[in-house]
Amino acid sequence: MISKEEVTRLVEEYLQPTDYYLVEVAVSADNRIVVEIDAFDGVAIDFCAALSQYIESKLDREKEDYELEVGSAGLTSPFKVLKQYEKNLGNEVEVLTADGRKVKGILTGVESDHFVVEVEKQVKPEGCKRKMTVKESVTFAYTDIKTTKYIFRFK
Repeated sequence: MISKEEVTRLVEEYLQPTDYYLVEVAVSADNRIVVEIDAFDGVAIDFCAALSQYIESKLDREKEDYELEVGSAGLTSPFKVLKQYEKNLGNEVEVLTADGRKVKGILTGVESDHFVVEVEKQVKPEGCKRKMTVKESVTFAYTDIKTTKYIFRFK
């Protein structure tokens, strides 16, 4: 069986001199290899094809057969690596917390152990008749969330 570590090493070796970064490598028991990459400026299909050819040139089909798929991380797929958070700074995201809460807001800060989302809330100040919209920053530790996704809206 082809190891995930071997494929990861090959991908990182190829990506090192580029602006692309690895999101995920998955290798199934039947040697189906799926490689997800991303970049701050988007992913070109030609780059995916070149990476696929590079990986194929380093693996021996005569020794072990496999299926290889190289592509970009889905636009609305959950974030898997820190660079995806960095790429989406200033964008609207949806956070699903470990305790099941959904929070939507603008991703305003990214650190190695947490990120910050600015959310809008309706509050009724004491002595006022109407509710007001206020913005509040909410900090999430990566360990306290299930998923974070980019919210894609057509305007």
